[in-house]
Amino acid sequence: MEKSIHGRPYIETKKGPVLTPCAPNGVLARLGDKWTILVMSILALEPARALRFSEIRNGIPSISQRMLTLTLRNLERDGLVTRHYFAEVPPRVEYELTPMGRTMLPALEGFTGWIRDNWRAIEQSRQRFDAAGSDEI
Repeated sequence: MEKSIHGRPYIETKKGPVLTPCAPNGVLARLGDKWTILVMSILALEPARALRFSEIRNGIPSISQRMLTLTLRNLERDGLVTRHYFAEVPPRVEYELTPMGRTMLPALEGFTGWIRDNWRAIEQSRQRFDAAGSDEI
C-alpha cells in the first residue's frame, strides 16, 4: 500500500518502508542549488519587472558570469524563468520569473526561513562533530 510522508511517496514492504520516486533527481538538485535560490530570490524582489543580466549579477556579487549564465539557462529550460532578447545595439537580455516560477516562491521562503532559524544550531553541531573527530557513520 502506498503512503506518503511530507509529500514523499513510499511503500511498506516486509523489509520496511521504501521510498518511491516522486521527482527526477535533476529537478531536486536544481531547486536546492544555492545559485538557483539566489537567482530566484533576486528575480522575486521586483516581480512586475524583468531584470537585465547585469542587474541580477550585481545583486549576487559572489556569482561568476559563467555560473549565472548556466543557472539562468537551466531555470529557463525548466520553465521557471523567461528570457527576453532584444535585438538592439548593444543587445539587451532580460529575465523574469514565469507563473510556475512564482509558485515556487512560498516553498523557497519556507526553506530559507528554516535555514535562517537553524543556521547557528547547524554550525554548532558541525563544530562539535569536527572537534570530536568523528569520521564514523
